[in-house]
Amino acid sequence: MTVPTDEIYEKYLQKAITEINALGDEIAHAGGGTRVPVIGSGHPLADVFLLKHRPRPAEVQEGVAFYGRAGQAVLKSLQRLRVDPMSIYGTNCVKFADGDEEESRDWLIRELHIVQPKLVVVMGEDALAFLNALEFPLSRPLEPTTGELQKFTPTIDALYAPDIDESLDEQPAKTAFWNAFKPLGQWWAELPPY
Repeated sequence: MTVPTDEIYEKYLQKAITEINALGDEIAHAGGGTRVPVIGSGHPLADVFLLKHRPRPAEVQEGVAFYGRAGQAVLKSLQRLRVDPMSIYGTNCVKFADGDEEESRDWLIRELHIVQPKLVVVMGEDALAFLNALEFPLSRPLEPTTGELQKFTPTIDALYAPDIDESLDEQPAKTAFWNAFKPLGQWWAELPPY
């Protein structure tokens, strides 16, 4: 008997939801009740994985990555590029406002394994350095080259863009972010349907 593709996808989705929730619980437990974790948000099997370095105050207040100005700017950019926001997952490298990179490395590796994205959009030099230092299986070091797709692993492409949080106030910075982010639209348009 053949299992329909939709049923297989649903099983993978349920597994990803369980694993991402367990990871969120583990991160919260690591905070010891005194630190507020900022967990990733979005589709647990997203095609696109957005990565910033450290949470901002609005994210810490809500406990959710890409909450606030950065999230609104990214959402508007996705709409302009006609990228389905329901196919996006966003997170920070560092999971606490006062967190250090060392405690966060394994969590990000697990997030990448759970989500299994087809594209990672790395925002800013700090996020790029963090991702390159992970030694993710079969990964290649990424360059801070804007506007070009790079191979991160054999199955994951990468796109480097300036730090979204640093790109929100002045027009030249907004333009630089937009120009670096735009290739996501072409990549999305060429993505084969399931």
